[in-house]
Amino acid sequence: MSKHQRIYAVVRQIPAGYVATYGDVAALAHLPGHARLVGYALHALPEFSDVPWQRVINAQGKLSLGRAFPGGELHQRHLLEAEGIVFGANGKISLKHFRWQPPSHEPAHEDVLKAQ
Repeated sequence: MSKHQRIYAVVRQIPAGYVATYGDVAALAHLPGHARLVGYALHALPEFSDVPWQRVINAQGKLSLGRAFPGGELHQRHLLEAEGIVFGANGKISLKHFRWQPPSHEPAHEDVLKAQ
């Protein structure tokens, strides 16, 4: 399984109404310290992918698409708000309230481990 496939397997497990940081996804895909690789992998997704890319945000609780895709942050924000994610007046998402943590008895990377 490629690194990108491992990343996609983790992102697919993030439920609607929750987010994970690029670093969270990297760690769960057994790629600690490779948060940028998560960004590159999500950027490489085809347009109609089933990977819920919008649920991955930066460690400050902000959206990070603006530089790569003008207007992308607004699209991502609308998708997240439709899932019930609330943005603060500062444009941030409260990681305390919306950060996804996989159940300790069922690691998010289980699919990754099975495929290796």
